Amino acid sequence: MQLLRVILFAMVAACAVKPATAQTDTVKPLKIAVFAPVYLDSAFAGDVYKLGKNTFPKIMLPGLDFYNGIMMAVDSLNTENAPVEVLFYDSKSPQAAATTLDNDPELQQLSLIIAAFNSRNEVKPLADLAMARQVPLISATYPNEGGVSNNPWFVMLNPRLNTHIEAIYRYLHRTYPTDQVILFRKKGNTGDLIQYMLNDLNRKTAGLPLKLKTVELSDTFSVSQVMRQLDSTRQNIVVCGALDEVFGVNLARVLGTLRSYRVSLVGMPTWDGLKDIGRNIDLVYSTPYNLTRTDKLSQRLSAKYQALYAARPSDMFFKGYESMYHFTKLLLKYRGDLINNLSDKDYKQFADFDIQPVRSGKDSLQTDYLENRKLYFIRKVDGKLKSVS
Repeated sequence: MQLLRVILFAMVAACAVKPATAQTDTVKPLKIAVFAPVYLDSAFAGDVYKLGKNTFPKIMLPGLDFYNGIMMAVDSLNTENAPVEVLFYDSKSPQAAATTLDNDPELQQLSLIIAAFNSRNEVKPLADLAMARQVPLISATYPNEGGVSNNPWFVMLNPRLNTHIEAIYRYLHRTYPTDQVILFRKKGNTGDLIQYMLNDLNRKTAGLPLKLKTVELSDTFSVSQVMRQLDSTRQNIVVCGALDEVFGVNLARVLGTLRSYRVSLVGMPTWDGLKDIGRNIDLVYSTPYNLTRTDKLSQRLSAKYQALYAARPSDMFFKGYESMYHFTKLLLKYRGDLINNLSDKDYKQFADFDIQPVRSGKDSLQTDYLENRKLYFIRKVDGKLKSVS
């Protein structure tokens, strides 16, 4: 716990001085604001850690690792003498409230905003700020659009649910064109929507429709309820039709216990980064991030992270690094025209991004927001990841 306390104290200092890369005398630095939920006010009273030396809330970990990724990217940019200034805000702090941000003089000359959201009600206020300043806001995590509309400055790296479902349908149609596909769904509006979208795509397909069977399960479903839908004589193709992570983890756990059945489980985009899923089962899920950690850059960053923190980096670390480094380099390349060049493949770190406008209707000229439509399918077998598309 002592190591984590050192990290947190370092964060407090960084928030106070607003970390910046090296500046030159001839080029005015471009200002970038980063927002992530690190809950510093919940853990500190001033500079004093108030939760005790043996207590560290897990709720802080995703935002902390995103911050660590941001700062490691800042270090990389520093070595290149990139003329940027980086401001970091704890999105859970009162100082990050919309009314405070609107009057913050530091945010008057922004060139880029990067955010890791974990609450839907935080999305629109920051998107409105980006719209008012007319600077791109890169949303690196879920939730998605958060009620944003008519805002061409809001950029979602994580696509909407229907974009994921369309990609999942194409994957199933390409990989299992003649197999029975079982959709285990949860009761509720989201389950209704996922089922409707898959059935609608099945009706509209130009090829042979999937053999899609839907089974509704309660929150407390049993092993026998799942097992009776499976066939021990063939490969079973199962789709989890719920965004609820608990439901998904339970479904994967139950399927993993049925060793006499061969099962391939296709999961939801909310499974990206889940550690407690995919044991004893062949699992595939869609994600905009290609984080298999087998490339040289991932291995180098992981080694540096291990040396600094004596721990293994989470996906949030890599998302922070990629968002910071990739889009800062594009910002420096295009200056005031980044918004029209977000899909440039220069400075690629782990994933390609295909960022396209989303409009309310076919004939609408108004962009509601921009969305990354490039998705990868990651296969997880025995805890090891590899990209399959």
